[in-house]
Amino acid sequence: MTTVLAAGRLLGAGHAGLRAHAGAHGPLPGLPPEVLIGAVRDAGLTGHGGAGFPTHLKLAAVRGHAGGRRTPVVVGNGAEGEPASAKDRTLLERAPHLVLDGLQLAAAAVGAAKAYLYVRQATAGQLVRAVQERRAAGWDRAAVVVHHAQEAFLSGEESAVVSALSGGRAVPRDKLRRVTESGVGGAPTLVQNVETLAHLALVARHGAGWFRHVGTAREPGTFLATVSGPVAAPGVHEVPHGVALGELLAAAGGPVAPLRAVLVGGFHGAWVPAPLAGVPMSREGLAPYGASPGAGAVIPLAAGQCGIARTARIVGYLAGAGAQQCGPCLNGLPRLAASMAALARMAGDRDLPAGVARLAALVHGRGACGHPDGTVRLIRSAMTVFADDVTAHLHGTCLEGARR
Repeated sequence: MTTVLAAGRLLGAGHAGLRAHAGAHGPLPGLPPEVLIGAVRDAGLTGHGGAGFPTHLKLAAVRGHAGGRRTPVVVGNGAEGEPASAKDRTLLERAPHLVLDGLQLAAAAVGAAKAYLYVRQATAGQLVRAVQERRAAGWDRAAVVVHHAQEAFLSGEESAVVSALSGGRAVPRDKLRRVTESGVGGAPTLVQNVETLAHLALVARHGAGWFRHVGTAREPGTFLATVSGPVAAPGVHEVPHGVALGELLAAAGGPVAPLRAVLVGGFHGAWVPAPLAGVPMSREGLAPYGASPGAGAVIPLAAGQCGIARTARIVGYLAGAGAQQCGPCLNGLPRLAASMAALARMAGDRDLPAGVARLAALVHGRGACGHPDGTVRLIRSAMTVFADDVTAHLHGTCLEGARR
């Protein structure tokens, strides 16, 4: 199925008002929990916030703790701290009731009486109105609270969401107990990205076979991709899993200049070098590049732009965006950012590449959350894909500057 036909699932079928939404999609399905969880399993639905964890396993884990002292809680996560992503806020603006349907269905599946929609302030007002409209119509069983997410890179990390909703700072917490066992206020908590919830609402209505009609056997369905940079139509585009990277760029109007590489997966992603027309946008297809679709952020780099300089700017941002709770964030990332900046400005220190590799090895695997590892992934990718630039910079020249 082409990207044009696939685009109608979420973005093309969304309605801001409840009446239009109900007319297009019908009422909420009343599926028993085990039936809904089984349909989600058979559909192969995974999380669309970046990690790609199987959704049915999370649902089953929280439901398994439903008989304890605390009633489970569900959270629709639309914090979207990734600067290169706009998919969640676009979905919430264009199809809020699909997300809220998924939130209600998830709440029913795990036995939750309360649900949160954790979103940025820019979209909160519209969502409050949508929640009130549904409440007045008697549409929802679980009470929904719209909570403002902090404008920060790590604010959408699962344990950071739980911390914020429990009255603390929106920073990752320790992983001694899983959120599915002890989350918001100590209750078993399901945290799902808002795109995942919208897909769940459609799986509940149309079934697993319908969901698998597009995408690949291992990664079925569609996903929302945010394409920015030198393309004719930057923005959010819905495409099937496994679509060729070149076809995704074509859906965004195509590149406006020859490309040298594409950063796939956002600021914690990896560079895919050109030529890239046939590279599949799937975890399997991107694995040879050390990349994955992540949250669908795609950033082309035009020929004539320096990949090392671009990466150094991103690493500088990431060094300041950490929670500052562990050694890798406090010390390792700032030192890596300084080394990458020195390499970008052609400082002439021939030991810089070895120093970057040594620091990356010290930081990797030692952080309190995944932020240091994601930053190291980006750096290692850049040092490999732009190896010629590294050599040129060490000799005081920039290949991209020469090409311009």
